[in-house]
Amino acid sequence: MKTNRKDGDSVYGEGDSKRQRIVDSPSSPSEEPLVPYNDDEDDERRALSHIGGGEEDGHRFETEEDDDDDDPFGQGSVLEKTNRQVEVRRDCPYLDTVNRQVLDFDFEKFCSVSLSNLNVYACLVCGKYYQGRGKKSHAYTHSLEAGHHVYINLRTEKVYCLPDGYEINDPSLDDIRHVLNPRFSREQVERLDKTKQWSRALDGSDYLPGMVGLNNIQKTDFVNVTIQSLMRVTPLRNFFLIPENYQHCRSPLVHRFGELTRKIWHARNFKGQVSPHEFLQAVMKASKKRFRIGAQSEPVEFMSWLLNTLHADLRTSKKSSSIIHKCFQGELEVVKDTQNKAISEKKESGGEQNGALKITDGVIENNNIAAETYRMPFLMLGLDLPEPPLFKDVMEKNIIPQVPLFNILKKFDGETVTTTVRPPARMRYRVTRLPQYLILHMRRFTKNNFFREKNPTLVNFPVKNLELKDYIPLPAPTKENERLRTKYDLIANIVHDGKPDEGFYRVFVQRKSEELWYEMQDLHVSETLPQMVALSEAYMQIYEQQQ
Repeated sequence: MKTNRKDGDSVYGEGDSKRQRIVDSPSSPSEEPLVPYNDDEDDERRALSHIGGGEEDGHRFETEEDDDDDDPFGQGSVLEKTNRQVEVRRDCPYLDTVNRQVLDFDFEKFCSVSLSNLNVYACLVCGKYYQGRGKKSHAYTHSLEAGHHVYINLRTEKVYCLPDGYEINDPSLDDIRHVLNPRFSREQVERLDKTKQWSRALDGSDYLPGMVGLNNIQKTDFVNVTIQSLMRVTPLRNFFLIPENYQHCRSPLVHRFGELTRKIWHARNFKGQVSPHEFLQAVMKASKKRFRIGAQSEPVEFMSWLLNTLHADLRTSKKSSSIIHKCFQGELEVVKDTQNKAISEKKESGGEQNGALKITDGVIENNNIAAETYRMPFLMLGLDLPEPPLFKDVMEKNIIPQVPLFNILKKFDGETVTTTVRPPARMRYRVTRLPQYLILHMRRFTKNNFFREKNPTLVNFPVKNLELKDYIPLPAPTKENERLRTKYDLIANIVHDGKPDEGFYRVFVQRKSEELWYEMQDLHVSETLPQMVALSEAYMQIYEQQQ
């Protein structure tokens, strides 16, 4: 193919001298740009026409606009579209060659030859992806070379027989369409937490919809535990199970998260596991490679970034809310005591200073301390663990200390002082509004100048009926008949095992329909006892408010 050309040169399609060409000549009024490859079966442009008085023998013909389907690379030089009739048939002699065992729609929809994501078809015999279905396309070539004849368009979900070129309209292929793009009605979504039915994969193994393992692609366990935790948040899950709720949003991250949610909760999967590959690609792009495959990160950082990014992408205006804030947003009252530099300098220079209180712009000055009070929204609360003992006991073993959750929750009672180093200040926090779902993060990891340390302190917490009002002061309800809901039940508990830089994450989650607990670590899912949930090194937890 000629790449560098001057005026008067012609551009030919690769390997085909008979290909229609564009000629730049002085007489042409304007240069026609190369048109991008457009899918040739777009539903909005398709017109149905019957030939010979309707259907005959179960066959019919559909007229569709043809966007140069013969061009394998999606870069053909087409000046005008031609209408082409595609035969639609119910019977196809090759349907028995379809192999559902090899079909995997979790990976990115790219042609395995040209690496293009335009007009991609999956071969239903070998599972590979190819572009186009015209006479010089990769799918057409594959059908001739390998003798594989049944292909599905990954965008329109239409199935074709190549090289014959007719469309196959057979209900037996509906299960493949459901795996490619899982669908839920609103009634199905409402029943999800009531059904106890198991599903069966093609290999004969049983799995629970919503309790499927996630593939660890390479050091992506921090993503897997975060996703599995968020899947227990019912309003969030229900919102993303129905694509109409976020069809206005153009963010690939939002749509990939929705696809992953539907695949995890789908009851007709071919296998009892899901690979979050497409979602991870969207994460890498949206986070500018802050979170990427092959680099371990902390779930708390990923959870914080994901919730904030989804909220920013979903809201329609700066003041509007989103499903993220409806689920997780609470409010804190922060009192910040800082040293007033101006007063300190006055004291040093011998200036007068009486000990009177002075109020300026909501800041109370008392001697050389300035107290500033403000409200701050939060999506999760960070809890500080007590320092572990430095010395070993008589048996030469380190004592693993334990601390009740209520002790570390005192940070938010409005009286306990938390000191910050940069800038130097004394902070006091008080919860003024509780969220429907409360995320708690135990700060286990600290970084010094040399290495990363892990605090092994065990946190004792209740799995059910965490009553917050007994330990932290809460505001009175705003409405007269409103009852303040302060009781929470644990629904997800993320745990870190091993050394700070070599360990791995797993998560305990609750299945609501049976109130059973499951331990999930990547692809491994096993039922466990509630007592085992409380014996682990808790790293991050999600609590659900009792209604």
